[in-house]
Amino acid sequence: MTEETPTLNVVLYEPEIPQNAGNIGRSCVAIGAKLWMIRPLGFQLDSKYLKRAGLDYWPYLNYEVVDSWDEVRERLPDTQVWALSKFGTRAPWTAQFARGDILLFGKESAGLPPKVREQYADNLLRLPMRPEVRSLNLASTATAIMYEAVRQWGGLPELGN
Repeated sequence: MTEETPTLNVVLYEPEIPQNAGNIGRSCVAIGAKLWMIRPLGFQLDSKYLKRAGLDYWPYLNYEVVDSWDEVRERLPDTQVWALSKFGTRAPWTAQFARGDILLFGKESAGLPPKVREQYADNLLRLPMRPEVRSLNLASTATAIMYEAVRQWGGLPELGN
């Protein structure tokens, strides 16, 4: 686990599927983001599925497991929050992401609680999709949003791009 200043803070609200968390963790390592996971988790941190999805990158991941969303907010009190939900009204490319922002994703089966969606209604983002699709895979969505932020910044010069 590295302790550098993260490019983004990616928060998974009660994640349920270890493969998604592992893949999101791998994406976090790729861009230097920190992964926060809020309990309860639907898996053990030593899950073979989590490790398989994260491959051998897990030792390089800056991550924390916390007990509540309130704990994340206490630790990052002045940080901009962008919440992702199928109920969002804005596309991610309408947001102006800054380094260190929080990207908040809900659990796979239920998304974010209504209270949280209401709290961040002005910053509730949604990836557009055809009506035949209820939702996208959490790991795919997280990576798309993370790289939209990187695109807005003009890449990550410290990584040579």
